[in-house]
Amino acid sequence: MTTQDLSAWIGRTETSQDRITHNLVKRIAATLSEPAPGPGDALPLLWHWAFFQDTVDAAGLGSDGHPARGGFLPPADDRNRMWAGSRLKFLSPLRVDAEVSRRSTILNVQDKHGRTGSLLFVTVKHEYVQEGREVLVEEQDIVYREPSPPKLAGTEAAPEGAWQEAIIPDATLLFRYSAVTFNGHRIHYDWPYVTEAEGYPGLVVHGPLIATLSLRAFQQANPAAIVRSFNFRGLRPLISPEAFEVGGRLTDAGKAQIWATAEAGMAQSGEVEFTTGAAL
Repeated sequence: MTTQDLSAWIGRTETSQDRITHNLVKRIAATLSEPAPGPGDALPLLWHWAFFQDTVDAAGLGSDGHPARGGFLPPADDRNRMWAGSRLKFLSPLRVDAEVSRRSTILNVQDKHGRTGSLLFVTVKHEYVQEGREVLVEEQDIVYREPSPPKLAGTEAAPEGAWQEAIIPDATLLFRYSAVTFNGHRIHYDWPYVTEAEGYPGLVVHGPLIATLSLRAFQQANPAAIVRSFNFRGLRPLISPEAFEVGGRLTDAGKAQIWATAEAGMAQSGEVEFTTGAAL
C-alpha cells in the first residue's frame, strides 16, 4: 500500500450547527437506561456524541458504512477505521433544547508503522459554542489501519478499583447506540461484515459507548465531583456479548483513573480531573 502525502489536510476547518433536541435526548436516555433530562437541563457528559452526525445518503457511504472519505477527513485507501481516543475539556454544560455550533479543525495527519502494518492517525479538534460562549473542547484521535487481524488480547490487567460496574453489551444495546448516534459503521451491527471482512469474532462494542459508561460509573461513585476534563484511549476491542467491567480509583486530589476491562485485560483507559466546587 503506497503512502500518500496528506499534509494538505492539516488546518482544514468546517463549521456546523445542531440543536440538542429533547426527542433525541430521550432516545439516548432509553438506550442507556437513564432518566431523560428536560428542556433547559444540562446534557449528561458525552451524550453530545449523538449530535453533529453527517446525514449522508446511502450512495455516499463507503463499504464499511462510514461516509466516504476524501471530503473533510482525508482519504485512507481501504484501511479500517477506529476511534483511538479523545481529550475533552468541559467548560460549561451543554443545554437540552438549545442551538449549538461546532467548529472542527484537522490538527494533524501522521502515517506510522507498527507491528500490524501502516497506521494513519488523524487528530481533529472540535470546539462547541452555545449562547455565544465556548462550552466544550474536544480533540479526537482517529486511526486508519491496514486490513490485518485485530488485536484482541495482550493488554495488562486492570488495577484494583474503588468502584466497578458489570456491563453486558448485547446486540440490542449496540444497535440502539448506533441508531441514536447515527453511526453506520458496520462492525457494530453487521455480523457477516465484521467477521468476514474485518476479522473480528463478533460485533464490536463502540469505543464512545465504553467511554460513556466508564465516565458514568465514575460520576455515580463520586456524586459530588464536577468533571472538568476527561482523556481516554482504546487499548483493544471489546466483543459482544462478552461481559466487561467499568471501574476506577482516585489517584490524587481531583484526579481519578478509570477503565474498562474484561477477561483478556484492559480495553480502554482514561483519566478524569474534577473539582467539588460549584458547577459553572
